[in-house]
Amino acid sequence: MNLSTVEERIRREIGVRLFTVLAWLPGRRVLHRAHTSHPEQYPVGGEKSVEVAADWLDRCIRQQKPFFGPDAESVRQVFADHALIAELGCGSVINVPVVADDGTTLGTLALLDAEHAYGPAQVDRAAELAELAVPALAELVQRLDNIKEESNS
Repeated sequence: MNLSTVEERIRREIGVRLFTVLAWLPGRRVLHRAHTSHPEQYPVGGEKSVEVAADWLDRCIRQQKPFFGPDAESVRQVFADHALIAELGCGSVINVPVVADDGTTLGTLALLDAEHAYGPAQVDRAAELAELAVPALAELVQRLDNIKEESNS
């Protein structure tokens, strides 16, 4: 299943204004944007490193637990681009890890919508739907790792 299809399922089953898929590249400690609903503001290929809060990274990537921010204040506390997020009408966020069958964290799905648009039921469903992104994200992470290895040889 491709990432556009994952986005369609998320839109239909949960609802979303801004949707991105980020691939985790542990060698460089960056999140690589693999898919986005807003390519002008969040282009595919963009990478986040220092602008990601350390506890967010620990929670979503290392502990493989969802992050839920129900309101604009929680978004402001975690994301450096909170002003752009607010401009897009978003004030609630769900980030869920995408985990491979072998337990490796491949990345995250980021769902954003209006303040208080999400609750615990939407977080649970997003976590279930994250499994749909495993094949596409695993392929991308492998390809990006191969490019990195080739450039280092």
